[in-house]
Amino acid sequence: MKKYILLFLLFFLASLLKAQSFTATVSENQVGQNDRFEVTFTFEGKNLNAIKNFSAPTFKNFRVLSGPNQSTSVQIINGVSSSSLSLSYILQPTAQGTFTIGSSSVQYEGKTYTSQPLKITVVKGSPKPKEDQGTTISNEEIAKNLFIRATLDKNKVYLGEQVTVTYKLYTRLNIAAQMSVNKLPQYQGFWAEELETPQNISFATEVVDGKQYRVGLLKRAALFPTQAGKLEVTPFELAIPVQVEKKKKSNNMWDDFWGDPFGQAEIVEYNAKSNTLNVNVMPLPEKNKPASFKGAVGKFDFSASIDKSVTKTNEPINLKLKISGTGNITLLEFPTFELPNGFEKYEPKINEQINRASIISGYKEADYLLVPRIAGTREIPSIEFSYFDPSKKSYVTVKSPSFNIKIEQGEAIYDNAANQQIIDQLDNDIRYIKTSFSDVHKSNNILLMKPGFWIATILPLIATIALIGWKRKQDKLLGNVQLLRYSKAEKVARKRFKKAKKLLDQNQVELFYSEISEALFGYLEDKFQIPKSEFTLERASNELASRNISAQLIEKMKTNAEKCDYIRFAPGTNPKLAMNEMYKSLSEVVIEIEKSITK
Repeated sequence: MKKYILLFLLFFLASLLKAQSFTATVSENQVGQNDRFEVTFTFEGKNLNAIKNFSAPTFKNFRVLSGPNQSTSVQIINGVSSSSLSLSYILQPTAQGTFTIGSSSVQYEGKTYTSQPLKITVVKGSPKPKEDQGTTISNEEIAKNLFIRATLDKNKVYLGEQVTVTYKLYTRLNIAAQMSVNKLPQYQGFWAEELETPQNISFATEVVDGKQYRVGLLKRAALFPTQAGKLEVTPFELAIPVQVEKKKKSNNMWDDFWGDPFGQAEIVEYNAKSNTLNVNVMPLPEKNKPASFKGAVGKFDFSASIDKSVTKTNEPINLKLKISGTGNITLLEFPTFELPNGFEKYEPKINEQINRASIISGYKEADYLLVPRIAGTREIPSIEFSYFDPSKKSYVTVKSPSFNIKIEQGEAIYDNAANQQIIDQLDNDIRYIKTSFSDVHKSNNILLMKPGFWIATILPLIATIALIGWKRKQDKLLGNVQLLRYSKAEKVARKRFKKAKKLLDQNQVELFYSEISEALFGYLEDKFQIPKSEFTLERASNELASRNISAQLIEKMKTNAEKCDYIRFAPGTNPKLAMNEMYKSLSEVVIEIEKSITK
């Protein structure tokens, strides 16, 4: 009898010692580089509610596909109950070699428990990741129930005519978390304007091929072809975490009978890719093309006005030109006009307002300052604006009225006191003519030997040469718009960064990312003389590479530029911190590029 009591006490003490434990396990110790495997951290104890502050390792050299995925279990053996909590991650190696997954920790009833490190050997694997044997759904099955579809509102357009591309997500599966962008579509041969879309994706119901899907709008863009021919829009790629059921690995028939009360499931990351789109772009007709046509395509109204028809010499007149309607407002060019003799014209002040709801529309204004210098009656001739209307398949010319301006002579203002002072000075300067030179003596000092002579002779010469050089440089800049843009690229970018900093302080997320991306793109356009309609990240990267800019800096530029575009898909929990990091990173990119080009 005493023997049995002793054995019971030993068993009870052993169960107490093993009451709490925290272990780490891995599904495979040797995996292929493209294979997926599972790491699980399991805590066993009586009161799972007392577990807190779980700290996961960094998973360096591995990509986290999903996790942490949580599951719990309860067992009752010989009247003694035990429970466990498991936190698992699906990982994929990023390089070959032997790596260590560090320890994780958890707190339980005031004590800290730490798991043991795990060693993983990564060998060269198959080119494609093997399917997870623990799931009941393959990639092919996911593709049938979840996909991205890209559509165009029209496949055949004229050069410069708007075509709208729409990206929608179709799913019959549960999306477990935020999606992330793998690759943005490329609009080679197009000028692109992002259209307004909701910040959060809302799903509606739609039937496709007899199946009912939940459909959400991802992205819309207005594309304006800048070259004729057959153009292609590349796919839009997203990484989407999908929740799927796991296969039952147990052979116990009671498991199949009762099922899993906790609903065994895991999250699998699926790479969704939209279809490729083709657009046939027709050139604009040459027949009946007006001389005043400058590439405007759409439907527009044009007006011109002056603020006054009676003025005086040297008093300015404001001439305002306004173009409004539907089309690519950003790339519109104002018509040229002639001025009568005696007028000076200054660079206009440009103002535009664009509506990006569906069809690009709005207006663009130019305010010219004109200064008459000669009195009389002058006429500003009628101003013509021409555009191509795709719906009519013809050119349309709109003319403004001519403007008659009466210019009166302005009054000259004289200062009588100043005039009298000049007359008195002239009286003092007029002296009698000297007839005797007996008091005049020859100086023995040689003027050429005095330092003052050489200073007075050389300094004006140096100043004249410097002034001529500066004037030639200014004339060259003013005569060469591309050179002027090149020289001022860094200053313009600096102004945009200041504006972005104000938006950051005001926590205006969308406006901040728009302004800071414009700062980078505008800098690259001006620096490398890339027309706005032809700008792409690939072309900018090629320009940087041709100037021996480091590959790391080019990759940093591309990565941050793409983040600005798809940030709404993964806004994160701390947008203020993300904006600060983006501001710092993009400003460093511009500074490093400027330094590299200067060197």
